[in-house]
Amino acid sequence: MKKFNSLGELLVDYREYNGISQNEFADNVNVDVRTVQRWERDVTLVKPDKEEEIVLATLLPYQLIRNLNASVPIPTFYDFLIRKYSLTPLTNELPDAGWFKAQINIKTNRLRKIDFDFDIKHIVHFIESQHNDNHNVNKELIRAAIKLLPDLNVVLTDDSGYYVGHSIILPLKEETYLKLRNRKLRKDEIRVSDLINPKDQKRPIFFNYDVTADCNDNIFYIVCDFLRYFRDFEKDYLFCSYTERPDSLKLTEQVGIKVIWEDKVRMKELGIDVAPRFTEGNYKEFLSDLIS
Repeated sequence: MKKFNSLGELLVDYREYNGISQNEFADNVNVDVRTVQRWERDVTLVKPDKEEEIVLATLLPYQLIRNLNASVPIPTFYDFLIRKYSLTPLTNELPDAGWFKAQINIKTNRLRKIDFDFDIKHIVHFIESQHNDNHNVNKELIRAAIKLLPDLNVVLTDDSGYYVGHSIILPLKEETYLKLRNRKLRKDEIRVSDLINPKDQKRPIFFNYDVTADCNDNIFYIVCDFLRYFRDFEKDYLFCSYTERPDSLKLTEQVGIKVIWEDKVRMKELGIDVAPRFTEGNYKEFLSDLIS
């Protein structure tokens, strides 16, 4: 993560990371280019109504913008690849798995099931703007997953109602899972016909399509909601994932999920230290002491 001391510094890095000019950014947030230049030089603060436009256009966390858009900015760390902020180096990394398990019953009313018609534009915007996972969003796939598995397809907002994260989990047919595992099918090639009602399977197979949040506190609520579901899930099951996020490997290993294969070529393309990987397993052993 990089420490940002001003909003101007963040906006310059945002443009460079996404390869857009000052003129393009100005068009995205409905201001003239001179205004963008003043923001980037920290000559003027962003007005409150423009804070919202920047958040909606860039998907930069609202709290990150608020921290830096002040007469006395609050220095904040941010990573464009994993879209996550923190206030101190101590919270840059994901916490250990035990931290989530010890507080598994803590909930928030900011987490709710995905409302497809209302939420899909935010989900699409977020996923398609990522630089790590190389896939376009299949809206009908998400719609079908919501219907088949509503409890695991959730969205999280902040106290002001801004989108800050989501969980999208697909219930897969076994033949689809095997194609993914054997590298005969890519994540972006999964279709609605590859899904199945998990109630119809002896051993349901769940696939992590996209799970994300903008800081550790918000990741906590999504992960704990997820873990509660599997703590109470009585049938045998398999959970699998293909991810290009470098920050989740340690947590994956701690909960007992195994790496099946890694993509070293893609790792070099992304310029990251941890290889994209296909993983599988379940949480039964990790959660065994919580099951009565």
